[in-house]
Amino acid sequence: ILIVIETISLLIQPLALAVQLTANITDGHLLIHLISSAALALISINIVLSSITLIILFLLTILELAIAMIQTYVFTLLVSLYLHDNT
Repeated sequence: ILIVIETISLLIQPLALAVQLTANITDGHLLIHLISSAALALISINIVLSSITLIILFLLTILELAIAMIQTYVFTLLVSLYLHDNT
């Protein structure tokens, strides 16, 4: 039974890393899409408010780029630790 548990734990770790990476990518893209849709809807109503929304969208894009860099670093570190433990 120990072999089965160890095999399952070896398969779960890469799956957990993949789910974490996918969730982080998806939530950032979804937020950017929602704010850009709001900015497009606000163009016909109020130009000033739409401009503020576009500035927020630009700042959010920069934040998303920084989060992607940090996520890449963490993912690489965890994969290297995982490979080091299993070799």
